[in-house]
Formats: sequence, C-alpha cells, structure tokens
Amino acid sequence: MAQRAVLENDRAAPLVPSIDREAGRRRDTSSQADRGALRPATRIWAFPLLAAGLALAFCLDLALGSVTIPLSQVALILAGGEAQFEPWQQIVLSFRLPKALTAALAGASLALSGLQMQTLFRNPLASPGILGINSGASLGVALAILGFGGVQGASLTAGLSAAGDFGLALAASLGAAAALAVILSAARRVRNAATLLVLGLMIGYIAAELVSLLLYFSLADSVQNYLTWTFGSFGGVTWSRLTVMGPVLAAGLALGLASVKSLNALLLGEEYARSLGASVGAVRFRLIAGTAVLAGTVTAFCGPIAFLGVAVPHLCRGLFATSDHRVLAPAVVLAGAALALAADLISQLPGSALTLPLNTITALIGAPVVVWAVMRRDTRPLM
Repeated sequence: MAQRAVLENDRAAPLVPSIDREAGRRRDTSSQADRGALRPATRIWAFPLLAAGLALAFCLDLALGSVTIPLSQVALILAGGEAQFEPWQQIVLSFRLPKALTAALAGASLALSGLQMQTLFRNPLASPGILGINSGASLGVALAILGFGGVQGASLTAGLSAAGDFGLALAASLGAAAALAVILSAARRVRNAATLLVLGLMIGYIAAELVSLLLYFSLADSVQNYLTWTFGSFGGVTWSRLTVMGPVLAAGLALGLASVKSLNALLLGEEYARSLGASVGAVRFRLIAGTAVLAGTVTAFCGPIAFLGVAVPHLCRGLFATSDHRVLAPAVVLAGAALALAADLISQLPGSALTLPLNTITALIGAPVVVWAVMRRDTRPLM
C-alpha cells in the first residue's frame, strides 16, 4: 500500500508545477492588463482634454442655434442675472439648458452601457441595443402612435402636454420593460453570455417585424409621426421630464461606475472571473439590468439614439491606449456626453432655422470610428 501511495504521488507531482504555471500565466496576464492602463503622460492630458471638450460643447450648445447668444450673456443668465434681451433668457433657461443637460446625460449613459456590453459579450460591435431593449421601446411607441390610427396617433404626439406629459415616454418604457423582463429571466437561467446575445438579437428582430406590420397597416400621418420619433431628439425633454429622467440615469451611471472591478475580471473570460471568486451570474445580471435601465430610459425620452454606445468605447480605448475599466469607465462618460452635445449642436445648424435628424449626425460621427476599430482589431486586440 505504501509503494502504491508513493507511485500515485509521483504521478500526481507533475500536476502541481502545471497548475502553478497556469496560475502564474493568469497572474501575468492580469498584471499585463494592469500595466496596459494609462501611462503617466497620457493620464495627465487625456482627462483634462475630455473635460475641456465637454465644457466647450456644453457652452456652445447653449449659445448657438437659430438665434446666436453671446457666451458672456449665457454665463450671465446661468449666474442668475438679467440678459440684454429678455427672449434670450427664455431661450436659454426654458429650451437650451434642459436640452443640453439631456444630451450630456444621454450620451454618457449610452457610452457607459455600450462599454459594459462590449466587455460582457467580448464583442467589439456590441451596443446597448443588442439586448433588444431599444427595439422593445420602439415597439411600445409604435403601438402608441400607430395602434391608435391617424387622428388619435397624431394627437398623442402633437399634444403630449394635454394627453399626459409622459405619453410616449410611458409607452417606450413599457416596451423596454417587457424586453427587459425576458432578458433578465433568461440571465438567471443561462450560463453562456453568447446565448443572451442571440436572445437579445431575436427579441430585436421580432419587435422590428411587429413594427413593420403596424407601419404597413397605418395611415400616412401616423407613419410620419413614428418616423419623426425614430430620428431621435434631445429637444423634446422639458424640465418636468428631466426631473424623472435625470435621477434614473444618474443612478444607472453610478451603478455602472461601481462595476469597474467586475468588468476588469470579465476581460479575461468568465472562467477566470470565477477563479477570482466573482459570481459571474450575479455580475452579468447586474450589468444587464444597469444597461437596460440606461438604454431604455434614454430611448423612452429621446428616441433611439444610434452609434454613440458602440463608437465611444472604441474612441476612448484608442485615446487612452488601455482596456482597464478603471480608466475607461469615467472616460466614456465624459466622451459620450461631449459627443452627444457636439452632435446636437451640429444637428441644429447654427444660424439656420433648419434642423437635421440627430441620428444622421451620430451615424456620421460613429460609423467611421467603428470602421477604424474593426480594422485596428486585426492588428491589435482591443479587449
């Protein structure tokens, strides 16, 4: 028996160095990820650059539009003073300020939720809409506008204050909540993130086809109202709506920023995250719930805003040369807010009474970034 035990120990002995080497390899990989964080020189200028860009975009969004207001007058109005011309005061405080705050919150929320989805699914093209949340919200709005028919649908969009200040937002929220319920239920049962990815895509396809069916049988006025909503806009959020939208997005952003350690663990795969003691199922559930709240709320109040969620994380990875979420999470919040403000400013065509669809501008900004990211991925991994 003793000889047999010795032989078994001899056969088991080579496994120990193998396990140690594997653990060492994982530690080396983890340390490389940490070393891949910002270099000191990059850390000095990149964050102030984003903060300055955000401040500049915010001020310009308040000053420029169909009516140009001097920055000095904007500052005076924000400080509580009286503007040189009374209409300027009304324009800034009642229209442009809530619009700018909405754009900043929406851009930051979409960018952070996009970063979470790209890390969770390890897919560079993942975006907040990949879970089908945006499609569910679109279906809810389509039912509200197209399901009522011509006169009722038109009155719902033209007179939201009379029919209820949160008419479309409520419809979109209910649609997003229905999609969220399916996704969260599945997240508790499946172990593979790829399964959730496929499920989200299928929800999106089903919702899109139901919307197409509604469009096919709807009157022209109702179709036009729905298409106008799909263009996306930050200008429809009043102060009363912002008091609802703002706290929800702020809570979602705080939850996302608090999840950076879990995101870093997921960078090396779910098995490695489990080896660190992380509950992958709980982390996945938390990330999906947070993303759904952020993306669903933005879609409910602003419409489906495209490309910010997928493009901004790649832009920040290139700017900071890192995949460390301790750096990327605050970076995408700043960059997303700044780009959303810039897109809103461009869509307003300063000096003109015309406006462009917001999603046209975000696509023109985001699509080249995504193309660059995909091409760059062939030579150096992004995650």
